[in-house]
Amino acid sequence: MAAMVSRLYSAMYPPTVPKDDHPIRFGILGAANIAPLGLIGPSKSHPEVVIQAVAARDRQKAEAFAKANGIPEVKGSYQELLDDPNIDAIYIPLPNSFHFEWAVRSIRAGKHVLLEKPAVSNSIEAEALFRLPELSQPNAPVLLEALHARFYPSWRLFQSLVSPADIEHVQTKTMIPWWGTTKGDIHFNYNLSGGTMMAMGTYNFAMIRGLFAAEPVECLECETHVYAEEAHKNCDIDFKAKFRFPNGGIAEAESTLHGPTIWRPSHATVTQREVPVKDTSLPEDQTKTVKRELTLQGLLFGIVWHRIDIKDTYTIRHKDKVLKTWTETESRKAYSFEDAGGEFADFPGEVYWMSFRHMLEQFVNKVKGRPTQTWISTEDSISQMKMLDMAYEKSGLGTRPTSAYVNEIAKP
Repeated sequence: MAAMVSRLYSAMYPPTVPKDDHPIRFGILGAANIAPLGLIGPSKSHPEVVIQAVAARDRQKAEAFAKANGIPEVKGSYQELLDDPNIDAIYIPLPNSFHFEWAVRSIRAGKHVLLEKPAVSNSIEAEALFRLPELSQPNAPVLLEALHARFYPSWRLFQSLVSPADIEHVQTKTMIPWWGTTKGDIHFNYNLSGGTMMAMGTYNFAMIRGLFAAEPVECLECETHVYAEEAHKNCDIDFKAKFRFPNGGIAEAESTLHGPTIWRPSHATVTQREVPVKDTSLPEDQTKTVKRELTLQGLLFGIVWHRIDIKDTYTIRHKDKVLKTWTETESRKAYSFEDAGGEFADFPGEVYWMSFRHMLEQFVNKVKGRPTQTWISTEDSISQMKMLDMAYEKSGLGTRPTSAYVNEIAKP
């Protein structure tokens, strides 16, 4: 318990380190609630990151946000922030429907972009954004979709224990308690590209794709519930979706923004098919197989608590006759890459680093031209939005609306 309290205290109140002479200076678009958790806090312990400025549609709100978070500059508009030559990178935690336009504008202003998930509203926007000509030029700006959970040590360890080709079934569940949202939230505004699949399902889908190391062939089912009011039409309160993958494996994703009062940790369970195991101690006429089941409890925000449960069921047969069956279990945790060990042992990080801090480390490495240990590629982010579109189309709610700015970017 003491270790957990110490870890969480340091995560929420990270040490402030001296800054380098030439840090990456960030500007933040919007005074969003996620910004202190997603960037401002993690930046304190990074010697190469400074939060320099913020801009919001309401200047008074931006000034209050800057004062509360120790940000030295407030800009009068988003564009004024982009025009500042002293700003190197832009963090975009705006409502989903604004991601595309302001990511494009930021990139064309020569800024690196850390873009909150989901990157955009649909795959049309994803194709247009991630294939911008500016991103294929020498010394192009860095663009990263902020799917922070994929950077955390426990996820990387869990993923390494899975054999993608052998997956039969994946089950993922995430949730937000009912008191964590209201009808008036952006999550339930279709014009702002809201919906539970956009808010939480994007994590489920990203983890499923990462486990299969492949893209879904089809969405078999997608059930949703919506509020009755017209104002919230087509925005899912919750969803249950089922996908088929190229190897025949099935994945199920479930989430809600109106969950039980008590928050329950997210989880992913992977069931693999029975596969042969080489065992030279056995007679030649006997065979040995193993069927593996793995569960990651605490799929999201693993720093609070998580556990990887490994269950291997072994069987020895003579022809078709079962001679012996037994199960071996093991549990592991990885609050740091040192905990994960093996191929991860030399990855950077401290035990108090949140997933956001691990992500920031990789973003800075990419900007500085250094090797990255984890990254989300252009194709990855495009495929992620295709899976979201696939589920929304199957649900009958339809994909989220495309920004009019898609048509503007082609104009000279």
